[in-house]
Amino acid sequence: MSQNVYDVLEQRGFLAQVTDEDAVRDLLAQETVTFYIGFDLTATSLHAGSLVPIMAMMHLQRAGHTPIALVGGGTTMVGDPSGKTEMRQMLSEARIRAYGDSIHAQLDRYLHMSEGQGIAVNNADWLLPLNYVTFLREIGVHFSVNRMLAAEAYKQRLERGLSFIEFNYQLLQAYDYLSLYREYGCTLQMGGDDQWGNILAGVDLIRRVEGVTVQAMTFPLLTTATGAKMGKTAGGAVWIDGDLLGPYDYYQYWVNCDDRDVERFLKLFTFMPLSEIEQLASLEGADIRAAKQTLAFKATEISHGTQAAQDAQAAAKAAFGSAASG
Repeated sequence: MSQNVYDVLEQRGFLAQVTDEDAVRDLLAQETVTFYIGFDLTATSLHAGSLVPIMAMMHLQRAGHTPIALVGGGTTMVGDPSGKTEMRQMLSEARIRAYGDSIHAQLDRYLHMSEGQGIAVNNADWLLPLNYVTFLREIGVHFSVNRMLAAEAYKQRLERGLSFIEFNYQLLQAYDYLSLYREYGCTLQMGGDDQWGNILAGVDLIRRVEGVTVQAMTFPLLTTATGAKMGKTAGGAVWIDGDLLGPYDYYQYWVNCDDRDVERFLKLFTFMPLSEIEQLASLEGADIRAAKQTLAFKATEISHGTQAAQDAQAAAKAAFGSAASG
């Protein structure tokens, strides 16, 4: 009997919070579960920090479940206050739409939705046509302002100022989950841990409107051992778009990671068996370079393909010798 993918995620360090651990494990023991993760559209490319949700989607997909990759063409027009100290820059609808097309194409490289292995949606398709008064009467009536203000995402912003447009964000994300439940039978939402309040709002909305219990889980918000935000460096974002950051530089990001991050990154950003990862993680001193090379090759292969990973590894060895440590 194959291992439950919930346990795979737990062992690899993907899990932060879960609505009901036993229920989610039982859900994922089913033959096919439809699940979703949303990506807001604030740039033309995702960066390495987005690989945690992407890799989690790939694990579930490999276990036979159906991913829905949602790009937030509608929610990005409002702006998510979660984890932000100030209001996001308002982007034009045309730019958001272009970002959505670009990011769906990126996600397709990992999830192969265009080949029928998943579903690509844009929440602009159902959010932008909404009648505001009807939406308030049918959806807004189920939300408690007191409970929303107690959520961490809003609480942090109240002192600095929270715009009314941002206050609507939680309702829209909850409505996404309801829409995907109705259209595709989606019963699991995943996302970063800063989204926990918004995700729970969707779980609660489906319970109130449809009388159905759905599930959710979140991933930890990663920082490196040095305290840097995952996917960010002094030189800027570590883009997964090869035109913005070439495969060689992408390889170098991974090969130059802190020694303390190697085991954690191998678990999160490769599909290597845990037994092999433990062997690499046990290396010490100069030998840890071999583990870093493996991490860099595997991570580059997943995002840019085997040939690009081989070329990047060869270029690194030519530049730095067999250690290829960068």
